[in-house]
Order: sequence, then structure tokens, then C-alpha cells
Amino acid sequence: MLSSSELQFSDENDSEISQLALLELSDDAAPREKASSDVPPKTGYPDSVYVTAANIFQGIRTEKSPEKVLIKYGNEPLRSSAESEDESFQRLSYELAFSALKYQDILETILVDSYILPSTTIPDHLSSLIIVMLYDFQDRKFQARLLSDNKESIAEVQEVENILNSFKTKLAASLARCRIKHDALSIYHILPETVRNQELRASTLPLYAWINTCKISPEEVYHSLRRKGYSKVRSVWHIGGKVFAVDQHCYDVLIFPSRLKNDLLNIDLFKDYKLIFQDKSRSLAVHSVKALLNMDDDILMASTGSWYTIAHMSVLTNNNASKIFVCGVQSQAKHPDLKNFFTKMGCKNIEILHETFLNIESKDNKLQNVKVILLLPRCSGLGISNPVEFILNEHEDADLLKDFSQGGTSEDKLHVLAQQQYEQLTHAMKFAKAQAVVYCTCSVYPEENEAVVKKALEFQDHGTKVQPYRLSPPVLPLCSLKEIRSSNDTFFRVEPSEITNGCFLSVLTRERDPSQTVSVEDVLARAAAKGLLEGIDLGKSSKQEKKKKKSKTTLPKASTDSNSIQMKIAEFLNRETKANANQSETSTTKTSVPQKSTTQVGSSLQVRKPTKRTSNPLVPTFMKNTRPSRTYERPTNFVRPRPEDRLVVLKPVEIVLPPVIFPFPPPLGVRPHIPTQYFYRRWAGPKPLVPSFPSTPPISRNGEKPKENLPSSLPRCRPPWL
Repeated sequence: MLSSSELQFSDENDSEISQLALLELSDDAAPREKASSDVPPKTGYPDSVYVTAANIFQGIRTEKSPEKVLIKYGNEPLRSSAESEDESFQRLSYELAFSALKYQDILETILVDSYILPSTTIPDHLSSLIIVMLYDFQDRKFQARLLSDNKESIAEVQEVENILNSFKTKLAASLARCRIKHDALSIYHILPETVRNQELRASTLPLYAWINTCKISPEEVYHSLRRKGYSKVRSVWHIGGKVFAVDQHCYDVLIFPSRLKNDLLNIDLFKDYKLIFQDKSRSLAVHSVKALLNMDDDILMASTGSWYTIAHMSVLTNNNASKIFVCGVQSQAKHPDLKNFFTKMGCKNIEILHETFLNIESKDNKLQNVKVILLLPRCSGLGISNPVEFILNEHEDADLLKDFSQGGTSEDKLHVLAQQQYEQLTHAMKFAKAQAVVYCTCSVYPEENEAVVKKALEFQDHGTKVQPYRLSPPVLPLCSLKEIRSSNDTFFRVEPSEITNGCFLSVLTRERDPSQTVSVEDVLARAAAKGLLEGIDLGKSSKQEKKKKKSKTTLPKASTDSNSIQMKIAEFLNRETKANANQSETSTTKTSVPQKSTTQVGSSLQVRKPTKRTSNPLVPTFMKNTRPSRTYERPTNFVRPRPEDRLVVLKPVEIVLPPVIFPFPPPLGVRPHIPTQYFYRRWAGPKPLVPSFPSTPPISRNGEKPKENLPSSLPRCRPPWL
């Protein structure tokens, strides 16, 4: 039986709820799926989750001035007998604490308005617990918690739950009055607009997962997913069913709809560390580093951050002779855990440093081969839509949730973060042997992004002998030509949206010393590191391999024919290079070959790879001999150039040999016998016409063009190898 006072509260509650039904939602209302009928009813959490969430909330709650304090919180954390530290347990605890933090003011008002605190003697150290349990209680529509009997119970949780159940009607009435006061259908609409937009993006954000190629190939992943009922599509947006797509910027990143996460976690690909969930911004950072690497370059990661980021960097450089140095592992207890984790991932080229990045000397002997530094400083992170996932994956501090609950960062904290980022970036620029720095944040504030980079470039030390740093454009493997042309500056920026988190990426490279030239081996190594020479085996460029080349003078038997051809080409090019000066007087046309950048050379090699794979020892020699200052040209006396030939820019790696000159013209209608295996197949450009000698006028020595009345039925033949 209800007392008269409780009946009064119940009537008041029903009256206010009926008035609330007349309220209309605005256009920017919450997503309908939050209240859809297909969402299963919530049954509550285990006692250990409430205790862990209360301890998290205790550390990140908003501190108020003395005149605005409604509830006093204790300083001692609650003790929990549960020792479960798995990922799902941590995720539930952080999500509950974050939700209570966003509604802290409202929940405190409801507790005071319902007379729970004045009428009950709750200790201060249980205030955090009653806040998180009250949020879950109202989220369950004040329904009883349904749990299995084998769950371990905690006395403090049972005490708070009994109090909330006894004040159930008063709490519902207080919540209704709060919603009417703010003209909102639910407490969700009382949140700031920035927080609501962040929650809306998080509800539609897809899942990004990168492939651990140390354990499995992308084709095997696709095949395994198809066996599980997944279909590969071009885009997962607004497509139902079990689908996945490949990211447009990172070739080893797959995209899944967010609704499939529970199903994906039960697949062996994720259990065996073959697919790893991680935010796309970290994949962009490690791919930017890989695009700047040569085969033997080392990498320095300025902070541990996420273990997944370190493992991804190791996976991308698995085929190189590179080492990855990781700074800031100060706790000796984490060292075995890291080693065990990297062993499970299949990573072998990681070396852990216990010093922080700012305490490492730039002249350290073991870091002299470091060419690229990856800098992932701590930032406000407001470009992230799902902060709980970001904290768990990137091992970030839970204090990051405080800014997300308020929809912004204070100016004082922003200034502190920007100063720390500036110090780390300027320290990275002091490494004389380093050639590039990749700076990446998840912030939306220019104070942490462009301002830090521009300030570091402006105040860099120009007194040293090394070349200064400059901003580089977006890296080609990451960006399409359309994205590069539409970019107004040299920063790579992704705005937070329903399909991706926000990201800022800047690449700083040293200006090239004009006195230094880039060898062909370096160009090939850079192209191979970017994945542009797929299918071409260049061999190893380490010192040990060079010693082996000196000691070995015989060629493999399996490629005797190919090697003999390559040796003839090399001898011919050496002979033609020496005679290049004498031919300059008789040559009638000269084609200037523009200097190509590293990326352009790599791209041409990728398109024009030969049909037969060359042997390892000859490929570098062959390419080295094809690097004269200008390309050898065929005399124009024998072949009439077409108009379109003048528009084709010859590549430095293209070889065009002159036709064979016979001492006397062959009989009319008789083709000279040339072995077909020595025919030269051009890589680019149209096929030339070789006229019959008796039907052409005498060859002019003054460089005059041949007459244009050539018969159209003349046979076409390609110039042979000598």
C-alpha cells in the first residue's frame, strides 16, 4: 500500500508526463535508433562494473566552486573483489562512467530534488557510486536489474540499489520535472549541441581494422570473410547485411559497419591478431612514415601510445632491414607485457627504450640510422567521436573524457598541450641524421595543429650544417591527385564526420642539399618501400649483401639468357655514354629529360615493369647504367617521327637502341633476317615505321626530314638488341 504522500507524487508524475507528451522535438533531435523497438531492453551491469565505473568517475568528475556544490564526494576509491580486466569489462566501466559524467549536473539535481540525500545517510565515499547507479537506473526506465545468480555481489552496491528502489517514484517525478523545465523529451536533449553531435557521429561511425600481414595476406582475409558470409563492396555506407570494404587511403585497412562489431569479435581473425580494430588516423600516420623510408632506415616513435600503432609500424616494415625504437616505456612491469604482445603479433624489429623522448640525446649512437621520427603527442582529441574506444586502444588517460563531456577544452589546458607539443616537435628536429618528421594529432584546434608546426619551422636552428626542415605536400600513396589539387596548403586534414574521426597530419622533410645526388639504388629502395615495385625482386641492399656480390662472380643458371642480354645492354650503354660527346655535333634533335622526383620514378617503374623478371645482381647495375644526364637518341635519318612522338616525355629508365645498319641495301621485297628473341619491345610510345631502303631517297647528312610520301604498306619491325 502506498502512503498519501507517495500517491501525491505518483499523481504529479502522471500529470507531468502527460504534459510532456505534448512537447515536439526539434529538427536536430536524437537519432531514432536510440528509442527504436529493435533495441533489446537493458538489464543492468554486474556489481564489479558499478564499482569500477564509480572509481573512474571519481577521478574525472567536474570540480565545482564551494557555492555551487550540491553533493560532497569522498577521496578514497571503492574496493572491488573482482579482478576481471578484459576489454569488454573495461569498456562497460568506461562507458558508464562517461555517461554519468555527461549528466553529472542533472543527476545531482535529481538526487537533491527527490530528497534522497537529506533523508538518507549515505557516506561521502559512496557518492560516486550512487551517481553512476542512478544514471543506469533511469536509463532502464526505473526497472529492476536482472542478473544471473552466479554473479558476485558487493555490499556497497546492494546498499545503494536498495535506496534507489525505495525512492523509485520520487526519482521518476524529479526526472519529469527536470525535463519539463528544459523543454526536452529526455535528458539527452539537455546536453550541449556539441556533445549531442559527438554522440550522433559515434552511433554511425564504422569500424576500421588493419590487416596483420605478418600472419596473413589480404587475399586470405578476404577469402576467410567470404566463408563467414561477408561480401566485399566498394562502400559500406547505407548498405545492409554483412559487408566490408577496403579503405581508399590505406590499402591494408578494412571498413565494417558498426552494427557488426559483436559478430566480428567472435571471428578467429580478430582472436588470432590477424585483424586489429584501430582508428584510421593511426593508420594514416604509420603509412606516411613508410612512404618516406628507404630499405635500411630506422624509425623513432616518440611515445608508446597505442601498442597497436607500434605493431602496425612493425608490420609495414617487416620486409625491410629497419628497426623501430619506441620511447617512454618507463615502467619495468610493462616491458614483459609489451614483449609478449609483440610476439603474439609477429613483430620482430622493435626495440624498447625506457627514456622519455625529451630525455633522449640526439647524438645517441644507436639512433644514428634513424631517418624518420613519428610524433603522436598527447592532444585534446576532440576530433574523436567515440572517446571510450580511443582511450582503450591508444592507452590514453581517462581525464580525456572530461573535455568530451563539456564539448570543449579550456584555454589554459589548450595552452599547456600546445606547449608540450611544440617542445616535442622542436626536439625531434634536433636529430641531425633524421630526414623527416611525421606529426599527427586527433585535435580540431589550430593551436595544436598548424600553429605548432609553423612555430617550430619558424624558430628552427639555421646555424647547424644540416639542411633545415620544410613542409612537404600530402604523401602520394595516401592522397589522390584530386585531393592534392584541392588542398590549399601542405597539411593533410580530415574533419570529424559520421564516417570517420578527425585527424591532422603534417610531414616535415629536410631540404635537399644541392651538392648531394641521389643514387639509383636509393631511388629503387624508396620505390620498393612505398610498394611501387611489386613483382620486381631487387634483392637486399645491406652491407652483407654487397660483400656477397663482390665474392660471387658467377650468375645463376636459371636466368642465363636474361643475364647475357642484360650484360650486352650494360656494355652497349657504357660504350654509348663515352661516345655521347662526339654524337652531339651530328645529332639533329636533342630531348631534355626533366629531373624526376623519387615518387615519379617509382611510379614509372611500377607501370613499366618487364614481362620477364631480371635476376637480383643485374637489376641495380642495369638501372645504374641508365642514369646519364640525357637519354640516348636514335638518329632521325632512318625513322620518320610521328607528330605524337614529340609529346612523349622519355623516362630516365627507358632505353631506345638504334636499328641495325647494313653495309648494302637488301634486295627489294626481302626482309633482313633478325632473330625474334632479340626484338626490342618498347615500354611506351608508338611503334616506329622502318622504311625499305631501296624505295627511300638518299640519306641526308644535314639533318633534313625525309620526304612524307612513304608507302603505307611497309612492314613494321622493332629495332633489335645489339
